[in-house]
Amino acid sequence: MRTLNVLWIACAAATLAAGCAVRAPGVEANSGQPLGIGRAPTAQEMRGWNIDVRPDGTGLPAGSGSVALGKTVYDAKCAACHGADGKGATAPALAGGVGSLGSGKPVRTIGSFWPYATTVYDYIYRAMPWDKPMSLTSDEVYGVTAYLLSRDKVVPDNAVLDAKSLAAVRMPNRAGFKPSDDRARLSGNRCMRDC
Repeated sequence: MRTLNVLWIACAAATLAAGCAVRAPGVEANSGQPLGIGRAPTAQEMRGWNIDVRPDGTGLPAGSGSVALGKTVYDAKCAACHGADGKGATAPALAGGVGSLGSGKPVRTIGSFWPYATTVYDYIYRAMPWDKPMSLTSDEVYGVTAYLLSRDKVVPDNAVLDAKSLAAVRMPNRAGFKPSDDRARLSGNRCMRDC
């Protein structure tokens, strides 16, 4: 029985080695030539993936939206989860809590926690509404962003946001994120067993 197992393993190894030695016709090892698999994405396909918005506003699309438009969109597509005026329901509150981060009961909302208004736009565009992400137009996202920022008086109630004005918004917690220096925690003897 042992001889049969050894023979089977030897045959399997020989078959594998032979298969690895055979090259596809016309393809030399390390030739640098494409294998004919896949294709370069089209500009349209790249636009569908290249949607990130950076804190400085890089990546914000054309368009604009007012607080009034944002309230209309919010009431229709956001309030069911986030509650009236962004105060929370089945999903977290989006408004309120400004100045509470240093308290014993911090309320992490857009106005109290987020350091950049541009990333609010980015998150809404890519992830909301929860059941239909990326279904809002750029104008609707600018409007919802304006509406939510107006709830905490970050922008006035008559604000109209676009790429330039949104990048200029200064959030209340902009200076609240401090880089930490974890080097002290990482120095010394490492515990590798029974820590």
